[in-house]
Amino acid sequence: MHTPRPVPVLDLVAERLRDTLGEPDARASVTFLGTERIEVLRFPAPGRGLVRYVTLGMSAAPMADPTAAVADPERGPRAELTLTLRAGLAPTDQALRALATFAATPQVEGVVVAPGGSLELGEPLWPGAAFRAVLVGEGGDPVPDLELPEPLSPVRFLPLLPMTPAEAAWKRARGAPALTERWTSAGTDLTSPTRSAVSLQG
Repeated sequence: MHTPRPVPVLDLVAERLRDTLGEPDARASVTFLGTERIEVLRFPAPGRGLVRYVTLGMSAAPMADPTAAVADPERGPRAELTLTLRAGLAPTDQALRALATFAATPQVEGVVVAPGGSLELGEPLWPGAAFRAVLVGEGGDPVPDLELPEPLSPVRFLPLLPMTPAEAAWKRARGAPALTERWTSAGTDLTSPTRSAVSLQG
């Protein structure tokens, strides 16, 4: 009986990242007890004054529905996380462990990370940051979805949008669309690592 070769998901993800963002200029790996290794890659975008951080490892296995009796080893959503910030304004390289922590959430807590959800860290994303949580945005920009052979689901590259504690509370009470609308109406630069909370009055 012929056994199909496993799909090298992480190799394909790394190739997609190189094709879209270029070569990373730094990478770090974090391993949490009982989880597979998570890498975080840094991609400079000097022409735009940005730096992008992307996880590599979260998509190795599909995220399982926490209510399912048995996890399907092939079917289920797959994702990696991206964080785009303005370069040189804060020690954002120290957000690597926070990113790895978020990426390990499906393995550690059995949750499905999806657009509109939020992830809480309980401490600043980097030293001095006003943000302790992130809103999960829609995928596709700047890294498009990566299609995998059937029956595997595509890998989505989901942006993380830092939230202040006040914004995170607003999101819990009003929902992600309400917070996104506030950001849009105020012209909030979500890549600024030094921004203050958007006005939530009214």
